[in-house]
Amino acid sequence: MISCGSQCLKSLLNQQDNVLSQLHLLISTAVILVLIVALLLMLIPDSATANELSEIQHRSYVRIAVKDNVRPLAFKDVKGNLQGLEIDLAQRLATDLLGKDANMKLVTMANRDRLPMIFNHKVDLVIARVTSTTSRSRIVSFSIPYYLDGTLLVTKDTSLERLQDLATRKIGVLNNSSTIASLKFYLPNAELVGVSSYKQGKELLENNTIAAFAADGSVLAGWVQEYPQYHLITTKLSTEPLSVVMPKGMQYDELRQKVNSALTNYISTGWLKQRIIHWGLPVY
Repeated sequence: MISCGSQCLKSLLNQQDNVLSQLHLLISTAVILVLIVALLLMLIPDSATANELSEIQHRSYVRIAVKDNVRPLAFKDVKGNLQGLEIDLAQRLATDLLGKDANMKLVTMANRDRLPMIFNHKVDLVIARVTSTTSRSRIVSFSIPYYLDGTLLVTKDTSLERLQDLATRKIGVLNNSSTIASLKFYLPNAELVGVSSYKQGKELLENNTIAAFAADGSVLAGWVQEYPQYHLITTKLSTEPLSVVMPKGMQYDELRQKVNSALTNYISTGWLKQRIIHWGLPVY
C-alpha cells in the first residue's frame, strides 16, 4: 500500500482543480461557439426566409388587419377614413418594410378573426389591440410591445379621484374578463357588477347603478374623448402588452426581425411615444 503525505495530497488536489478548471474552460468555449454559430445562422436568412419577405416586396404592398371601432387606436373619422395610433403604426411599418413608395392594404375585421387572419395567411400582419399571451404565442408570433395597455376605471362622479375612493362602491366589469381578478385584488371590498357589453356598462353609469366601470385603458381613453363628462382614475391595475401579430415559422424570421427592428427604432427615437400622446392614450 502506497502512503501519501500532506504534500502529496495537496499536489493531487491541485491537479484535480486544474482538470476541473480546464474542463469548465472547454465547456464555456463550446457554449460560446454554439451561441456564435446560432447567431450567425439567425443573421444569414435561408432561401425560404428571404422568399417570404420578398413575396411582400414583389407585390409592392403589405396586407395589414386592423380594427375600425376602437378609438383612439383605430377608428373611422366623420369622413369614413381610418385613423388612430394603430393606423399610424401600420403606415410607418409599411414604409419601413417596402420603402417610401410603399402601399398597404388595410383589412378590417372582428375580434374573433384577428388570429385566424394570420395563421390562415389572409394578411401579413395584424395590428388590432391584440395582447400578447403565452397561450396565443403557441399559434402566432408577437413583436415587442408597441403599447402597454392595462385595466383602468372610468367614472362621471367628480368626487371619485383615487382608487381608494371606490373601496366599497359598485364597479361594473365585463362578464368573464381578466379584469375581475385585478379588481378583487386591489379593491376586495368593492361590489362587482357584471355586464355583457361596454354599452350596458355606460347605461349603468348613466343611471348611477354603478359608481365606475373597469376596462382596458385604451378603450376607456376613447370613451372619455367621446363623452367628456367622464374621467379616468389613472391608477393602472394590470399591464397588458399590445403587439403586432405575425406568422410563426422560421421562414418568417426576416419579417419578424424587420418589424422588431422598426419598433425598437420608433421607441428609441420617441416617435411612438409622441403618437401615443397625440392620440390621447394614457402614458405610464
